[in-house]
Amino acid sequence: MAGRSLGKMEMKFAKIIWENEPVSSGELAKLGERELRWKKSTTYTILKRLCEKGLFRNINGTVTSQISFQEFQAKQSEQFVDDTFSGSLPGFVAAFCSRRKLKEKEIRELQKIIDEYKQ
Repeated sequence: MAGRSLGKMEMKFAKIIWENEPVSSGELAKLGERELRWKKSTTYTILKRLCEKGLFRNINGTVTSQISFQEFQAKQSEQFVDDTFSGSLPGFVAAFCSRRKLKEKEIRELQKIIDEYKQ
């Protein structure tokens, strides 16, 4: 995946794949038509692009993921922090908190995450 981001429509389509995998490419074309109003050719073009980006694979007409949605989100988050805050997670959190107060529940959840990774 190498830090590549997805466009809005690519992301919508990727979510459809993640939610339905393993899925046949024929069924995917039907889902693309029903949910995105795409022609079959558009579905196959975007599928090919997502496979080239390393997110999915299409083997004998069956589409599966090479990376989970959670892994994708983690990589995108890491890339955002790297690109925007020079890799500084504290810098990101400080910027986020400067515009929005954290709720007590959020603070407890963040502290729990920190404690889990500290050990």
